Amino acid sequence: MPEASSQMSASNQQVVQLQDVSIFYGQMQAVHNVTMAFQRNQVTALIGPSGCGKSTLLRALNRMNDLVDGVRTAGRIELDGENINQPGVDVIQLRRRVGMVFQKSNPFPKTIYDNVIYGLRIQGLKDKNNLDEIVEKSLSSAALWDEVKDRLHTSALQLSGGQMQRLCIARCIAVNPEIILMDEPCSALDPRSTIRIEDLIDELRSIYSIIIVTHNMQQASRVSDFTAFLYEGRLIEYGATGKLFTKPEQKQTEYYITGRFG
Repeated sequence: MPEASSQMSASNQQVVQLQDVSIFYGQMQAVHNVTMAFQRNQVTALIGPSGCGKSTLLRALNRMNDLVDGVRTAGRIELDGENINQPGVDVIQLRRRVGMVFQKSNPFPKTIYDNVIYGLRIQGLKDKNNLDEIVEKSLSSAALWDEVKDRLHTSALQLSGGQMQRLCIARCIAVNPEIILMDEPCSALDPRSTIRIEDLIDELRSIYSIIIVTHNMQQASRVSDFTAFLYEGRLIEYGATGKLFTKPEQKQTEYYITGRFG
């Protein structure tokens, strides 16, 4: 009985489960038989050299790969126990639950206010008082409210690069996702803006499950609770970040994090 209880407890802590997931671009296999689980309200970093499949795997978690011709996913990806690739899944609803922040900040050519409420308008929300409240809450959660509260109706394209990226995080938060995917969110930012994003990730981890792809191993060690190392499309090692960076079980992991290859 204790063993069953322990298994149930572990399952409840897992928000996404992957079972033998492989991803193909036409005939080319980019991800090979990955089995792992992402923990609820934790930050997980995906690391590995360029072209190892980490961004492809990340985009599979909210079916963004559907937008790329010729991409096929095999295996099973479950969100709260439901297979996200089964027929009849509402992909728009899936992407509301699993939001995404891209490598290059992509605010719409609209006002700051309209950027934040974009997803809510699509859902049909029109009550101005409610929208106003969500805008302030989302921008505050993204550590941007104090910087933009007096210019909400000016173009988002006038913001700095770091502010644009935080606006994209606010836009993601506004629709109340369960999971936030971040694909190298700091790679185009200066060190000061990078610190702001990392601090923000730390603040958001208690509310959201966050999965981040990063090429920066120092960043992975700073922001994540768990780290997965991928190489040539295969999951080499996955575990608690502190242990993986100090006492990795696999030689490949040790060689990568010590800079011997990659």
